Amino acid sequence: MRDKTGCTSPLKLVYFTRRQITSGGEALGRHFEHIIVGRGMTGSAAARHLAEGGADVALVGPGEPAEKVTHQGVFASHYDEGRITRTLDPDPVWGKLAARSIARYAGIERRSGIRFHEGRGCLYVASDPDRIAAVLAVASAEAATATLLDPDGLRRHFGYLAFPATCSGVHEPAPAGLVSPRRLVAAQAKLAAMAGATLLDSTVSTIREDGQGVRVTLREATTLTAERVLVATGGYSIAPDLLPDRLRLDVYGRTVVFFDIDEKEQARLHAMPSLIAKVKAPEDETYLLPPVRYPDGGVRLKIGGEPEDFRLEAEDLGDWFRSPGRAGAIDHLAAHLRARMPGLKVQRQSSAACVTTYTRSGHPMIGWAGKRIAVMTGGCGAAAKSSDEIGRLGAILLQQGTLGSEGYASDFPVDFA
Repeated sequence: MRDKTGCTSPLKLVYFTRRQITSGGEALGRHFEHIIVGRGMTGSAAARHLAEGGADVALVGPGEPAEKVTHQGVFASHYDEGRITRTLDPDPVWGKLAARSIARYAGIERRSGIRFHEGRGCLYVASDPDRIAAVLAVASAEAATATLLDPDGLRRHFGYLAFPATCSGVHEPAPAGLVSPRRLVAAQAKLAAMAGATLLDSTVSTIREDGQGVRVTLREATTLTAERVLVATGGYSIAPDLLPDRLRLDVYGRTVVFFDIDEKEQARLHAMPSLIAKVKAPEDETYLLPPVRYPDGGVRLKIGGEPEDFRLEAEDLGDWFRSPGRAGAIDHLAAHLRARMPGLKVQRQSSAACVTTYTRSGHPMIGWAGKRIAVMTGGCGAAAKSSDEIGRLGAILLQQGTLGSEGYASDFPVDFA
């Protein structure tokens, strides 16, 4: 069963606004060595790696909308304050992607001055002993600290959490924990700009190769050109007219539910780690973020784990992002939280919608969709924590034409419908 990791004042760093683009700003009609389409977690990481390597790069994409429910443009799933970060994973490719990214968090924070990482640890619980064994093997391969806990150990160390008696767990201490996707994007974009990248607050409508390179047309009818383009647009990668050919990419809607708690509960749960729980049937797989403070001042736990796949097409994305998610999923997740934390006192409940993308390989697509157009998508519900390394691989692809030997048991293939 695929991992169902889900995904809300945004931090913006924009040097060329829409008005500047349409009125003849400095970026109008520019030719770049590389253009990154998509100013999200992996796209901003790729732009940083390219710019710090001396490349002439533009990072193009709109910022977070001020009013989500009335916004008519594109969205992203990183409008949030909490995503799990951990090396723990039964898949060695995802374990390595995570380990390499986590190792660079501190440097990104230090150089950008933006804190996005909290090392609260991560607890991985499963009823399948083979899955637990695979998680431990990956942790060992990546030299990550991991402690095996039997059912008694789970009760002893995490008494405020409840699991079936058939479950065991693996605990990874800091630097596992969580990241703020909003602030990580802001930190990457800031460092990219500091290294000379051009940031454009705009939406791309078409990308086409011609005899001289790649033409990137913005919604304002402005055209930019580049030697190579990397498309990192998440679920919008299936939008018609964006790429020459449609990707074989499954795009699913995901519902997440938030629970506001008071100061007394915050104090009780101050040492709570991030949690991934894979127990019983696949529809019972959930993840849980510990208390996180949001921009409005509220402190919330977040739970996700859609009980069934809900496929989206490109034309569905806007309405889905503007919605609070699916009512059935909200009820399902609220019931799971009550079962997982029976003593929790909740002040308020809310929900949101986000999107995840899945590939046939179970790993990201990082490869060529044309001679000069590359794609980087397919987070498979696990890319937020690993976004810096995924972005680095995308940067290598643009610069070298191939990923070469990076030590992964995957070539991150691009599949077309």
